[in-house]
Amino acid sequence: MPHKPFKAVIPAAGLGTRFLPATKAMPKEMLPVVDKPAIQYVVEEAAEAGISDILIIIGRNKNNIANHFDSVPELEEKLRQKGDDERLSRVQASTELADIHMVRQGEPKGLGHAVLRAAHHVGDHPFAVLLGDDLIDERDPLLTKMLDEFDKRGGVTVIALMEVDPAHIHMYGAAAVEPTEDPDVVKVTGLVEKPKAEEAPSNLAVIGRYVLPPSVFGILEHTEPGRGGEIQLTDALQELAVTEGEGVYGVVFRGRRYDTGDRLDYIKAIVQLAADREDLGPDLRPWLKEFSAQL
Repeated sequence: MPHKPFKAVIPAAGLGTRFLPATKAMPKEMLPVVDKPAIQYVVEEAAEAGISDILIIIGRNKNNIANHFDSVPELEEKLRQKGDDERLSRVQASTELADIHMVRQGEPKGLGHAVLRAAHHVGDHPFAVLLGDDLIDERDPLLTKMLDEFDKRGGVTVIALMEVDPAHIHMYGAAAVEPTEDPDVVKVTGLVEKPKAEEAPSNLAVIGRYVLPPSVFGILEHTEPGRGGEIQLTDALQELAVTEGEGVYGVVFRGRRYDTGDRLDYIKAIVQLAADREDLGPDLRPWLKEFSAQL
């Protein structure tokens, strides 16, 4: 069922330095993944979960994002005149996904600060935060499960977790957890941002999906800068985890996830998604086998 009361926030104000010089003039969120910009996959995920009100937090030189989700009458009319209904439908799809708003972050003070910038728009509504670096395969719904858990557990914070190689846990926030009656849901008792492998409470890593109550804004307002001198969302979640009457639960995701925040993983994501597509896969998969045999 659609979750109409929820709003979604997509932080997209990062500089994208890992992809320079490609991101010198183009937002990293607009880098194509096959034939759609990465951020469109994220907006589609929110819309598929029943969220129709989406706020994108942008920074300087991010106007391309707003342009992408706006209509382009000249292009649409040319496609209409040519009778190219397929491309016309694909161009219009991004405009019709949801009611999309933009707000500037201003100074890049971290993910927690970006989320705090959504306070005025979100108001007293519960809301989802979706990071544009993490693409979740549409065949493995995650956000819908998280929204259901939020309702089921009385409006407590729900985050997405995924098992990773312990050697890689230092790249993520790591969760200390207790089991629940559902093997795919855990109670989070603590969070550590990017711990050393030997200091990590588990190999359950926080990935880029959160469902939050509006009370998180009050916590973020007094959260001091943490690692990297930035206001960390993880620090606010840690406070929620230990605050009586609040609590944090984690949905353990076991599906397909594509990390587009790293150059190598970005390339892998494109190949994986293209290989699975009906229009590209039949030609791409044999070529991949032939190419890999030459290596």
